[in-house]
Amino acid sequence: MSYVLGLETSCDETSVALLREDGSIVASVVSSQIDMHRRYGGVVPEIAARAHLTNLPPLLDEALERAGARLEEVGLVVATAGPGLVGALLVGLAEGRGIALGLGVPFVPGHHIEGHALSPFLDLDGGPARAVPARFAALVVSGGHSHLFSFSPSGIVVLAKTRDDAAGEAFDKVAKMAGLGYPGGPVVDRLARSGRVVEPFAVPRFKAGAHDLSFSGLKTAVRDRLAALGFSPNTGVALRGPALAEEDAPGALCDLLAAFQEAVVAQLEDRLERLHETERFPLLTVSGGVAANSLLRERLAAWGKRRGVEVLLAPRALTSDNAAMVAFAGLLRHRAGAPHEGLSAPARSRWPLEGLPWAPPPGA
Repeated sequence: MSYVLGLETSCDETSVALLREDGSIVASVVSSQIDMHRRYGGVVPEIAARAHLTNLPPLLDEALERAGARLEEVGLVVATAGPGLVGALLVGLAEGRGIALGLGVPFVPGHHIEGHALSPFLDLDGGPARAVPARFAALVVSGGHSHLFSFSPSGIVVLAKTRDDAAGEAFDKVAKMAGLGYPGGPVVDRLARSGRVVEPFAVPRFKAGAHDLSFSGLKTAVRDRLAALGFSPNTGVALRGPALAEEDAPGALCDLLAAFQEAVVAQLEDRLERLHETERFPLLTVSGGVAANSLLRERLAAWGKRRGVEVLLAPRALTSDNAAMVAFAGLLRHRAGAPHEGLSAPARSRWPLEGLPWAPPPGA
């Protein structure tokens, strides 16, 4: 096998990547649809699917050109099969199946969340992927997912998950209510850095010692404080008027966003601290769009040093949806001989990661 071809079309990023058998990234290209969805304040599934149809063929050509490779040199094809928007997933699945059938090579349906969980093992500078241990924990925090998983020879187990909004969803909704536009994570991060935590939010906990996450109440509390500050929280489908320029954001708003961001990070750190008392995982990967947040990266790296846990943060360029992570996850499953549905795999809007076997090959 010369190359692993990865295709990612689960939501609003179209991506194609080529990896070698050692997991080194030869080419990784991503086309974002943010500008198409910004006016709606979120992703519109039909627009996303049509954009994938347009973007995928030229991105494949670009990836092959960057790698200096021919399509005939591909020995394994991996396309995201879920979870995600079904219409969007079908575009990448159809393309991946067609290429695999045409070349007569194996096809592996990729799991989007598993790709995120494994992305911190990849090297953006083109070096081989780091060996994946048989046992580790993975925190995946994005716009649609907030989960903490345990990977071990006995399988994949969910240690904690959100019971309502995902962390990234909370960032987007808070930014929207404040009139800051979409996506909300980067702008909230920047403005929060210029603010101070004057009035902190409480960190929620569930009864009976449950370790699950919750961000919906925090979002509601932010809305109430925005109203108290004289803002008219934007809760419609789209913004009323143009987005608030960052340089025009008042100090009180920056302080509120600093308190919000602190509350999100504090809750994640709280769950890790409590779970580590019983799980004692030696290594933690942190991935997903929220893993690009500067405060989260600082705090979890410091937490790992205090607790003797190696914390692997996904490179910022791999925190958003990308085909390199999906290709790597599929490559590991192929090398391990793990069972999968192959060409018959359907597109799944929901696909619990804990339902998949975990058997990393030695030296993966």
